[in-house]
Formats: sequence, C-alpha cells, structure tokens
Amino acid sequence: MEEISFENKTFEKTDLKAEPLKKGYYENCKFNNCDFANTNLSEIKFIECSFTNCNLSLVSVVKTVFTDAIFKDCKMLGVRFDDCSTFGLSFSFENCSVKHTSFYKTKIRNTIFKNTQLQEADFTEADLTSAVFNNCDLLDAKFDHTLLEKADFRSSFNYFIDPEKNKIKKAKFSLEQVVGLLSKYDIIVE
Repeated sequence: MEEISFENKTFEKTDLKAEPLKKGYYENCKFNNCDFANTNLSEIKFIECSFTNCNLSLVSVVKTVFTDAIFKDCKMLGVRFDDCSTFGLSFSFENCSVKHTSFYKTKIRNTIFKNTQLQEADFTEADLTSAVFNNCDLLDAKFDHTLLEKADFRSSFNYFIDPEKNKIKKAKFSLEQVVGLLSKYDIIVE
C-alpha cells in the first residue's frame, strides 16, 4: 500500500481527533492551531514541519519521524519522544509547555529549548550535547547519566543536576543558578 505524501500544505484549526492524519510523509507542512491531543501519530514522517499553537498532549509517537520539526507555542504534556524513530530525530521548542515528557535515551544534540516549561521531563541517559536551554523552567526534570557536554543552561532555572552522575564538561551555567549543581550536598551558598 502506497503512503500518502503532502508537501507545503497548511493545516489550520484542524481537530485531528475527529479527522486523524493519514500515515505518510508530511514535508514542509505547517500545522496551525490544531488539536492533536490523545491522537495516534505513530509511524508518520514529519520532515521540516512546523507546529504552532497546537495541542499535542498525550499523542502516541511510536516510530514517528521528526526531522527538523519546529514546535512553537504548543502544549505537549506527557509525550514519549523516546518512542520516536531515532533516524534524523531533531526538533526545537519555543514557548512550549513540554511537561511530564520523556526523552529517555534520545540523541537530540544541538536541540534548542527556548522559553519552555520542562517540568518533570525525563532526560535520563539522553545525549543533549550542545543543547541550549534558554529561559527554561526545569523544575523536577530528571538528569541521570545524561550527556550534557557543552549544553547551555545559563538563563534557565529550577534545575538539579548531579555532576557525579552526568557528563557536564564545558556545559555553561549562570552563577545565580549554580546551586542546582550543588543541592545534593545540602550546603548553603550565599
């Protein structure tokens, strides 16, 4: 069976619960104000697509391809990015709510998270080399055996990263938030 292919198509204010996306290739497509909540996006390929002001909470993304995807002003609660296809996995997030999500063991180098809420996100064993966390709230985000070399946390806050359990060589932190690296020692920094 031949897969559906869409190029340069704009999907506007679409309720994808009522009309699910067909499996196939979506290249350079724009999804604006679409409701994907609780839908199945498994095995769909999104290449250079943008998602703006969309609700992607609790979507199923088993073997889904996201290559150079842009998420802006999106709500993405409970998404299991660790279920995605690893081939070409790359995306960026701006002004998004990406709470309770899993990036477990994902290789997402150079990912940009800008003004994004990442509370309780799981980055266990992920490769976040050179990732940028620009003004992100990382309250209760989990970093365990995570590769954070050259990552930039200078403008982010509420993170707790154990330098003994994570690789942080050449990572950047602000002096004000460096306490997030020392919290396990129960010391007072003034």
